[in-house]
Amino acid sequence: MSKISPCLWFNGEAEEAAQFYATVFPDAAIGAIGRYGEGAPFPAGTAMLVEFTLAGQSFQALSGGPQFPFTEAISMSVRCADQAEVDHFWNALTEGGAPGRCGWLKDRFGVSWQIVPEALVRLQNAGDPVATGRMMQALMRMSRLDVAALERAYEGRG
Repeated sequence: MSKISPCLWFNGEAEEAAQFYATVFPDAAIGAIGRYGEGAPFPAGTAMLVEFTLAGQSFQALSGGPQFPFTEAISMSVRCADQAEVDHFWNALTEGGAPGRCGWLKDRFGVSWQIVPEALVRLQNAGDPVATGRMMQALMRMSRLDVAALERAYEGRG
C-alpha cells in the first residue's frame, strides 16, 4: 500500500466498484477487504473497506453510505498512450455512466474521470501558443478526445 492512497466513499458499493475498476485497468489488483459485522450500517458481510491498485496507484474504497456523493471537484486523470487506450478507458468507464466534455466522464458510481491522451500534453507543452489555441478550441467541442483531430487542429489542418 502506498503511503498516500485516495479513499473513495461509496454508498455501500465499495467492493463492486473496486471489482469494476479492476476489470477496466489491465494492471489492477484487489487487496485486503474488511467487512462489516452485525449491527453495522450495512448488512453483515458487506465490504466496509477495500484496498486495490490501478496502474500502480493504491486506492481505498469505503462503503460509507449516501451522506457524501462524488462531485467533479475531484477526478481521476488517466494518461493514455494513444487513441486505442483513450477508447478503451472511455468505453469502459462510461458504461452505465455519462460522458462529459473535454475528455471528462462520470462512471456508473458517480466518480469523475479525465481520459487524457499523451498527445494532448505534448501539444500543450510544445511552445506554440497559436497552435495550442487552435487545438484547445477543437478540444472544447469534443466529448471523447480524438487524438488525430487534436493534432490536425494544432497543425492548422482542420
